[in-house]
Amino acid sequence: MDTTPFTVDEALMARHRTMWATGDYPRVAREVVAPLGEVLVDALDVCSGEQVLDIAAGTGNAAAAAARRGADVTASDLTPELLAAGRAAFGDVSLTWDEANAEDLPYDDDSFDVTMSCIGVMFAPHHQRAADEMLRVARPGGRIGVVSWTPDGTIGQLFATMKPYVAAPPAGASPPPLWGDAAHVATLLGDRVHDVTVRRGTLVVDHFADAAAFADYFTRHYGPTIVARRANADDPERLAALDADLVALGEREGRRGQRGFTMGWDHLAVTATVS
Repeated sequence: MDTTPFTVDEALMARHRTMWATGDYPRVAREVVAPLGEVLVDALDVCSGEQVLDIAAGTGNAAAAAARRGADVTASDLTPELLAAGRAAFGDVSLTWDEANAEDLPYDDDSFDVTMSCIGVMFAPHHQRAADEMLRVARPGGRIGVVSWTPDGTIGQLFATMKPYVAAPPAGASPPPLWGDAAHVATLLGDRVHDVTVRRGTLVVDHFADAAAFADYFTRHYGPTIVARRANADDPERLAALDADLVALGEREGRRGQRGFTMGWDHLAVTATVS
């Protein structure tokens, strides 16, 4: 584990917190990506009585799934607005909700039987630091698990589409979809884990009527897309180009069939036992 002193970039964290509070990510979590919580909990085989930490939990889809199995679950996230939405959505589930930075978790070493993150920790800017923290708070013999969007899947390509329209990331930050690359995750975890299992899956999404509806949904509800559009608000040509690129992405990724317009959003699940 890297022992170099780490200083939290508070300004960067504040921007991330604001981005995820922008728009209506709780709606996205509820209407589109909710099934991924069960995917992660199933992959980890969470059991009753286990101490579980959901890192970058958002509104708590995975945390709630684990709690319903009888686990003692803490859902942590950088953005208080998402935690508040999670409390409202899962008021019937016994959960602890903590505001916490995935790169600087407020928990002791070896505190949890399971540490996990469902399309959450991938957005922490410093991947190695986030992975180190996930491992630090997990007990030896415990399990870690992540589900992440893949670089070549729909959401990975969404970020590739937006990249030319946003400012370059700060030094040391890595693209979120790299967490969806098995080799990258293996490098982050190193020899601190064993019994690593990698599963690639696809979330079938039939929520949108067509490619234009897909693009419109993200421009209205998804914080990173809203921030990208705001960055180009003073340049109508660039803004129109971004909007057109989002529709083109939907056209490339979508298919028409018996279920209407559907998309397959690829994700990678990685689970491992802590050495």
